[in-house]
Amino acid sequence: MRLIVSGIIGGVGLVAIVAVTGFVIVYTGAYNVAASDEHADFIRWAFSTTMHSSVERRADGIAAPESFSDDMIAAGASRYKAMCAHCHAGPGVERADWAEGMRPQPPHLIEAAAEWEAREIYWIVANGIKMSGMPAFAASHDPEELWSLVAFVDRLPGMTAEDYAGYPDPDESSQTR
Repeated sequence: MRLIVSGIIGGVGLVAIVAVTGFVIVYTGAYNVAASDEHADFIRWAFSTTMHSSVERRADGIAAPESFSDDMIAAGASRYKAMCAHCHAGPGVERADWAEGMRPQPPHLIEAAAEWEAREIYWIVANGIKMSGMPAFAASHDPEELWSLVAFVDRLPGMTAEDYAGYPDPDESSQTR
């Protein structure tokens, strides 16, 4: 019985120490939130794991189209070039200089899009990601526009620079709101 009571007291003590440490870090400003400072490995892992798990869970009920037409992909390319490439780059195109200072660093979707299913990409584009600079586009774009963007992003992995350049540059007045 003493062993159980000692274990409970030890567990409660450990939780109290972790809570107090957390409050000290939060209220003293000990953690550097400057975007010029890289996240610590543990923080990067925690943010990334939380984000992936959250998106996977919330996108579970979204039904993606069976396939994407060439017209959808082309419309999505125009939107991507207008709204996304400055942060996420494109085949043969670097992200904007100012995006290099973002933390967390926006992923290069040429590689990162392969990690996501279309329904998950849709959820991210529609809802954004807190504390990452990724905006939520559902308030300003209808589902058809979002799905065309998803169609293009879904094709980015493996796309060549020539393929990317073959999509016309956007007429921003008609593609963004």
